[in-house]
Amino acid sequence: MAEGGPVHDRDVTELPPPAEGDLPIAERIRALDALVGRARFVEVCVDLLDGADRTSYVPELRYLTGHAWDADDPIRDPTVWKDYWVRTWGARGLLHCWHDAATDAVVAGLGDEHYRPAEMCLKVAVKHEVAGAGPGAAALVGHELPRVRANAVRALGLVGDTEHADAVLAALDDPDRSVRVQAARAYERMASRLDLPGLDEVEVSPDR
Repeated sequence: MAEGGPVHDRDVTELPPPAEGDLPIAERIRALDALVGRARFVEVCVDLLDGADRTSYVPELRYLTGHAWDADDPIRDPTVWKDYWVRTWGARGLLHCWHDAATDAVVAGLGDEHYRPAEMCLKVAVKHEVAGAGPGAAALVGHELPRVRANAVRALGLVGDTEHADAVLAALDDPDRSVRVQAARAYERMASRLDLPGLDEVEVSPDR
């Protein structure tokens, strides 16, 4: 990514509009990837995830969001669609079209101040087994939202290391059943990957 500004240029600015119709967002995202190439696609998504101004990438965001971005579209207004949505859209693009060049941005995104970009980065970490995502995922195991906690322990099952096993085991006592289920699955994955004792061999509370 170029330093000192967005990676946007004339070639990307003059993208044709997305195909009309109610297409799945994943299909629109893959269409953008095909138009600009994976390297440029990743640069754009990383810049958005890093906090780029949405007005720099309106042609691309038509694909990444499924919105028309007309002059009166509320999606242009950051008081209506907050900036965390822009970061989330960048991460969502990487969910569907990945390259390891985005690794650092996704790992950093796990620490986003808002849960939506962080949760999307968890999903990216799970789908693409993003190296280095373990510490960020472990920090989200204690999030207030069960869905974020569930995605965090799921990510640890795939990218966590031995020092994250205790966080997954602790999640077996989570008040939300979906988190407990994901924690059990995650620990078994960790045990297999890292040669840890299985769940039947570790000491657990009677309530689990």
